[in-house]
Amino acid sequence: MELDEFVDANAPDPSSSGFRKVNKRLLEIPFDGVAMVKAGSMIAYTGEVTFTGKSSAEGGIAGFVKDAVSGEGTPIMEAEGSGTLYVADQGKKVQILSLDDGESISVNGMDVLAFEDGVDYEINTVGGLSQAAAGGLTNVFLTGPGDVAITTHGDPVVIQPPVTTDPDATVAWSANLSPSIGTNKTIEIGQKSGEMMQMQFTGGEGFVVVQPFEEGGQM
Repeated sequence: MELDEFVDANAPDPSSSGFRKVNKRLLEIPFDGVAMVKAGSMIAYTGEVTFTGKSSAEGGIAGFVKDAVSGEGTPIMEAEGSGTLYVADQGKKVQILSLDDGESISVNGMDVLAFEDGVDYEINTVGGLSQAAAGGLTNVFLTGPGDVAITTHGDPVVIQPPVTTDPDATVAWSANLSPSIGTNKTIEIGQKSGEMMQMQFTGGEGFVVVQPFEEGGQM
């Protein structure tokens, strides 16, 4: 490929507005104001942008994830200014969700990449799931209106409940669902397996998003 062809093929679209995927693994955020992004996700920006970290809980607003070992939160950043911001997370694929006014979704904290300032968010720990059991799964409850960007290892699959999932592979679920935590009793005592702890989604409405990767496998 000629150099000018390479530049043209990979340059962002300057006419775009709102969240946009430059490619499968890179998110472009044109903004004039404020955007919220996962700390450490910025790879480039144009214009005048300042970053302010939010690393501690205040009124239920906190870092996305609690590490199973250290218990420390992974903070978010508030990007403020005017320009275009480019963010990514360890080469994971980017998925953009547009939430209507009042529409909500719960997302595994490790998989939230960015969201518009108009989106309300609340941090919750999945009930019954200890940090030691599955990486301290913390979910972020996001309510529109506005764009939300999440990340997945590979292409996700969306499944309608009832369904049972591995917590380390569970990315998101619809707001009307409240998962319970169970133990797979078919696994023999003393056998080490990441499938011992499971998330159980019941009912016939809503959806659950899972990825072909277990986050806990990185540890």
